[in-house]
Amino acid sequence: MTEPNVAPPSAGVNKYPLLATPHIHLHGPVDHAMYESFRQQLADAPREGSLVVAISTLGGDPEVARLMGDELRLLREFKDREILFLGKVAVYSAGATFMSAFPVDKRFLTRGTRLMVHERIMDSTIQLSGPLKSLTATLKAKLHEIEHSIQIEEEGFRDLVAGSKIDFDEVQTRAPSNWYIEAEEARDKGLVLDVI
Repeated sequence: MTEPNVAPPSAGVNKYPLLATPHIHLHGPVDHAMYESFRQQLADAPREGSLVVAISTLGGDPEVARLMGDELRLLREFKDREILFLGKVAVYSAGATFMSAFPVDKRFLTRGTRLMVHERIMDSTIQLSGPLKSLTATLKAKLHEIEHSIQIEEEGFRDLVAGSKIDFDEVQTRAPSNWYIEAEEARDKGLVLDVI
């Protein structure tokens, strides 16, 4: 009787056994419900040693992604803990924003995972009504909101590519058309340490 064809385990399984059992599992839209789940799982996670955070998402609120990333940064810096990122299947939009909070040598993707990076999107209507001088203030306030959002977006892009082979200009050029990056390409470009 012959043995069925079974794919050999990924080399990553042997090199990074900790990644097989993440401490925090995030999936679905990046929103306040994900943040609550993140906070609870973080509270329940071991207090010492390496911490693995896995995510699969089609995107969501970039500010929630930044908030979760900042909480992990503080934990990393003040508690001197190793925190590893594991992207699974889809790490789109706000998921890539979350990934940017991790140094490139602490980022991993599972085989077949894709990243998607794009510009922030605003859907807004401006209602102009009232004295003319007040209208200019309304327009200036909206312009300041847009300018500040662009600044935050650019900071995120710089964090995403810091330490990789991708320069800021490339991500700026490709983001407007929704830049999809396969796991192996992300590894080859240095966006992540490895694919498992």
